[in-house]
Amino acid sequence: MKGIGVFDILGPIMIGPSSSHTAGAARLGKIAGSIAGGNIVEVTFLLHGSFAKTYKGHGTDRALVAGILGMEPSDERLRDSLDIAKKSNIKFLFKEADLGDVHPNTVKFVMRTIDNKYCEVMGSSIGGGSIQIIEVNDNEVDFTGIYETLIVTHKDAPGVINSVTSILYSENINVAFMRVFRNHKGQEATMIFEMDNKVNDEIIENIKKLGLVYNVISISPAKIS
Repeated sequence: MKGIGVFDILGPIMIGPSSSHTAGAARLGKIAGSIAGGNIVEVTFLLHGSFAKTYKGHGTDRALVAGILGMEPSDERLRDSLDIAKKSNIKFLFKEADLGDVHPNTVKFVMRTIDNKYCEVMGSSIGGGSIQIIEVNDNEVDFTGIYETLIVTHKDAPGVINSVTSILYSENINVAFMRVFRNHKGQEATMIFEMDNKVNDEIIENIKKLGLVYNVISISPAKIS
């Protein structure tokens, strides 16, 4: 095995100066891939701050690609993720970028799926393997991946929030945190639910059927161990 140094992940243990650059990066990649809906054929990683300066030496590049491939931070295949992605015909590119006033360990994923749809996700690795997703398709969001998470994109109009929360209530889903984000009044908005229960496919389909709902994405918790 080539190119393996002291900053590689060995099993579930992080070796190196900061778990942010590997464990956190892998978790960011996995959640970004989930938001895109899988079947990613091309991804550009826009690397900000410390990520941009040290991504090769700390294995951040391999961790990000591993996450896109659906691997956990403890997956031993992480160290070979670049080769695995190439063999799977997934194109990837790393670029330095100024992403603004954000955490120094921040990356923006620009992804294209097999059905030629684009998805952009921006998130930060904030220390100890913890992460924060701060933007999805240019919409401001804020969630950590610790809880079962539901992302509902919808028209900013009266009654939509009530309709969605009523479905969750009827299915005995307990909401730990909820936030609503919008860029402009009356246009697109995003609801983020962090929940104690996993939502099943039937619940997701019922929410999708609501008027003024554009899309629904369900994300299971990022594993910490």
